[in-house]
Amino acid sequence: MIRPAFVLSLIFTALIVVVASGSNRTAAAPAAITPVTSQAATTTSRPPIVQGAAGAPKSPEEAEMMKVKQPATKPVPLLSADETIETFNLPPGFRIEVVAEEPMVEHPVAMAFAPDGRLWVAEMRSYMPNVDGLGERKPNGRISVLEDVDGDGRMDKSTVFADGLVLPRAIGLVRSGALIAAPPNLRYSRDTNGDGRSDERRSIAQDYGTRGNPEHQPNGLIYGLDNWIYSAAYDKRIRYVDKQWAMDECQGTGQWGITQDNWGRLFTNNNSNYLRGNLVPPHYLTRNPHFRAAGVNVEIDGDQTCWPAHASAANRGYRPGILRPENYRLWKFTGACGPAIYRGGLFPDDFDGNYFAAEPVANFVRRAVLTESDGRITGNNAYEEQQDEFLTTTYERFRPVNIYTGPEGALYIVDMHHGLIQHNTFVTPYVREQYAARELGKHIGNTGRIYRVVPDNGPVPRGPNLAKASSAELVGYLAHRNGWVRDTAQQLLVEQRDPSIIPDLRRLAMDGEQTFARLHALWTLEGFGQLDAGALADALTDPVGKLRANAIRLSEPFMPRDTRVLGDVLKLRIDDDYDVQLQFALSVSAVPIPDAQAAVVDVVTARADDRYVRDAAMSGMKGCELEFLERLLDDPRWTEKAEGRAAMLAALTQCVMAEGDPQRVMRLTDVMAAQSDPALAWRQWAMIDSFPRIDPKKPVRNAVKLSARPSSLDVLSASLEPNIREGTTRMAHLLMWPGKRVNTAARRSLSETEQARFEAGRTVYATVCGQCHKPDGMGQAGLAPPLLDSDWVLGDQQRLIKIVLHGLRGPIDVNGQPWDMDMPHLRTLSDDDIAAALTYVRREWEHDGKPVTPEDVAKVRARYEERQDAWTATELAKEEN
Repeated sequence: MIRPAFVLSLIFTALIVVVASGSNRTAAAPAAITPVTSQAATTTSRPPIVQGAAGAPKSPEEAEMMKVKQPATKPVPLLSADETIETFNLPPGFRIEVVAEEPMVEHPVAMAFAPDGRLWVAEMRSYMPNVDGLGERKPNGRISVLEDVDGDGRMDKSTVFADGLVLPRAIGLVRSGALIAAPPNLRYSRDTNGDGRSDERRSIAQDYGTRGNPEHQPNGLIYGLDNWIYSAAYDKRIRYVDKQWAMDECQGTGQWGITQDNWGRLFTNNNSNYLRGNLVPPHYLTRNPHFRAAGVNVEIDGDQTCWPAHASAANRGYRPGILRPENYRLWKFTGACGPAIYRGGLFPDDFDGNYFAAEPVANFVRRAVLTESDGRITGNNAYEEQQDEFLTTTYERFRPVNIYTGPEGALYIVDMHHGLIQHNTFVTPYVREQYAARELGKHIGNTGRIYRVVPDNGPVPRGPNLAKASSAELVGYLAHRNGWVRDTAQQLLVEQRDPSIIPDLRRLAMDGEQTFARLHALWTLEGFGQLDAGALADALTDPVGKLRANAIRLSEPFMPRDTRVLGDVLKLRIDDDYDVQLQFALSVSAVPIPDAQAAVVDVVTARADDRYVRDAAMSGMKGCELEFLERLLDDPRWTEKAEGRAAMLAALTQCVMAEGDPQRVMRLTDVMAAQSDPALAWRQWAMIDSFPRIDPKKPVRNAVKLSARPSSLDVLSASLEPNIREGTTRMAHLLMWPGKRVNTAARRSLSETEQARFEAGRTVYATVCGQCHKPDGMGQAGLAPPLLDSDWVLGDQQRLIKIVLHGLRGPIDVNGQPWDMDMPHLRTLSDDDIAAALTYVRREWEHDGKPVTPEDVAKVRARYEERQDAWTATELAKEEN
């Protein structure tokens, strides 16, 4: 793929930062524990928590105190599941119960409920068998099916469905079988003879992660409202269509775990940011290669302060800001994972739609209340005023890694129950000592628990058995209060495809009293391929804005060919509901019809101040950006400057340059020159200022080659405005024409040895770095900055080696943008592997950096052999000077 230098210069760049889970993992010392035996524990009050300071340590002396004065450590006893629940603290009105424990489950990491109520569990039994991770590749992972025979909520029977797996990490139940994730493979397995074991296997994907650190591999496999299966940390969605598995590109997000709300919006997190979400479906943002839109992986709560119940020894607990100095408890999230939107209907009403996240490092579960206004979602800790969390414990072996809503409405918590939670890739000497002092490396390999939280007001009702429901009964379940029930009923109806219930679905979609019943009926019809213009017309006038928005999305296959549906959708151009406007921009922008494009102009004009609406429109305009730019400039409303309009014109200009078509670029320069009227000066400046600042000493790569020098450059260069003249110089720097002399790039060829190292680095990068920084080096928001054209990557190679060997501590400033995150050390990699990875990132993506040799790495390693702490940007700058 050709990358114009223009678009590359627009990308914010940074060093290799694998923020990821492991960067600040902790292990905490438990308080004194008195073993007791009970199946359920009820908490009506909470012990007080010592208040923490408002900010990070203020002085080096205070930081030194944190390094020296660590809490006393002692071995952590192994408690049974029943004993463990006595250590839990919950809000009044709740109790926690044991669902399953060893030997029925061992180191569970993910689960899924089957329509018949049985519980399918992925068990990562070989994870970190010791602090060095030796033996982790042992193929002893398995998928077990648990059954509650007597209906008391506790599992009584276990059947191994599949075994011989290496670190399985996700399971999705589909089509009477299971999708099983054991990277790099995603396979579909089925039991065909009724013995409960898998005997039919089919590979669905071979790129479902790599065989590296399991914390950064794809997982999740959630069946979405739109009938696609989504994953965390994977850039594809999956669907069974026409008797085969289909893959569709979508923007990957999240790290471990994925969940959806009642409207099908996806939420994820990463270790250091507990709450992130998608304001738009992720597949939209991969449509336009010329533009990177916002709206996926958005930070919902920027406050990462947490309140565990006991002292913690973080992976980097010797550093300021990791532990509270007055009580050594974890200060901010460092291992957040396993998100879940509660949709159970069993808890009090104010829990509906709440977000839950696990923190296995400090042994607690967060509950966040979500609030939505005009398309923006915010979240905050439900117990912030009390400086508390939803569930806490003083038992350090409790490792919650995933959370789910059950068929009966309970909140299920998967406890991996593995003392060594920090993966060896990032283990520091500090936490290695802490693990040894606490004896957390003991009892590895045969423990694991699953719990459920329920109201403390009597027996818990059993969830419905959807496996025995008729098609008509399944349609009725689309109105159920429990979100799992609605989702599963929809999935079963789509998979079974019983044509007799299509009239019932249409009636429910058009006349159902409950909003979510109408919503699920529409998407079930879509799954059947039986959605029609009549049902859509009714849905497009639904009184609920979010349902109208879904109706627009469902109309997409009809709009290019059905004038009735297109006409009904275009009527919503004046709808003032934010969700409708956002979805209108997403859907209609991709319809190549003049009336549709004119309607998008109306919506963008009304909502130019909203980045997500602007970006939504841009995402659908692949190859049509210049025409849309001309539409805006011809619209009388766009003679007046208003918030967001300059940003829209700049983005369209950037897209045309990124496309790199010579004739269209010539036309673009003419358009810019035509904005010479002083009243339109803001438009001209918006377009010209979109060109990047240049370094005339650096060579131009991938400049746009024109057939002649644009005459419009003369007009622009003659402007009376100095900023226009300067911007024209920047624009001309990226253009070539016959006779123009430019400093073009000439990449140095690699030797045979260097080329072999580069190819080896491709594998190392994919295994260690690629899940965060992505295969294209573009990184992802909130997790890892891009590497593309980064001075941190292409600059001083000794600086880069230092960062890889010892890590980097934020904040850093990258092209004017702050990144306050940590990269853990990768010193456990060999000199050969580090040299290969760095050679790869310095030469991939058309980079022309000098290759790195193992000898280069060995010299830096030897020079700083005693250093344990991560570098800061200030320290690195001093070292270079």
